[in-house]
Amino acid sequence: MTTFLQATVAGLSLASIYMLLALGFVIIYKSMQVLSFAHPAIMLFAAYMVSWFSIDKQLNFWLALALGVVAAGTLGWLSERIAVRPMIGKPLFAIAILTIGLDIAIRTPINNLIGINIRSVGDPWGFGTWQVGGVVVQHRAVAMIVTAFIVGSLLFAFFRYSRVGLAMRATAIDQEVALAQGISVGRIFSLAWIMAGAMAALAGTFASSDLSGLSQSTYIVALKALPAIVVGGLDSIGGAVVGALIIGLAEAYTATYQSQHLSFLGGNFSQVVPYLVLLVVLLIKPYGLFGTEEVERV
Repeated sequence: MTTFLQATVAGLSLASIYMLLALGFVIIYKSMQVLSFAHPAIMLFAAYMVSWFSIDKQLNFWLALALGVVAAGTLGWLSERIAVRPMIGKPLFAIAILTIGLDIAIRTPINNLIGINIRSVGDPWGFGTWQVGGVVVQHRAVAMIVTAFIVGSLLFAFFRYSRVGLAMRATAIDQEVALAQGISVGRIFSLAWIMAGAMAALAGTFASSDLSGLSQSTYIVALKALPAIVVGGLDSIGGAVVGALIIGLAEAYTATYQSQHLSFLGGNFSQVVPYLVLLVVLLIKPYGLFGTEEVERV
């Protein structure tokens, strides 16, 4: 039971990172009907900025994190205004391919800045732990889970009760009708990218605060958030949360038990599990667990 609980804590920690990233993916998709493949690069940029402010410039971590969030939000806004906005009206496939190019354009110089050495983000949690009934709980894990819960709750309230949130929901349903009602769709697009960038900054900081630190390969964490949003449903905020939990727990349980029972699959099989879960769910529910099914009448 202790092993199971330890794996559950690890899974919730992973799920909190995937959830922050998945919510950013979903917000952009809901506003523009486009899956942004530039999100991993924005996350990497944000984590580097937190590391640069905190370690290189010796600023207080919380100030460095705030500046990293602002920097990521600004990059998201610039990406939307300069690269994505001119493509509105073009085929969605073309815009998605554009975001892949945007990812490469952002990630290449950031990789050069990170270099080959592992960087720290200067987090205050370190590797401190609590012992709870035989289960070791990292301070970092608690911070991640609490932050993800708070951000998810605030987003739910934002979309349900605020005027801007309702405007974003209206834009997601029908952009032309939203324009007719006086909603500035362009501003909604920009806000979606800013919010997604800010959440990517939190996720990137948490992903870089473990033993692996910040490296050029940290962006892979964001790629594993893609199965979470597809499993939950591309246009569902609640689905992003549920999908992140499923993927995070599945990965953690596999990492814990697979070496004992299915060792022939290899040591890193847990890295493949998110995509296997994605495949199984899509075979059963092509639009994800909570995604809106599209019906075409001929």
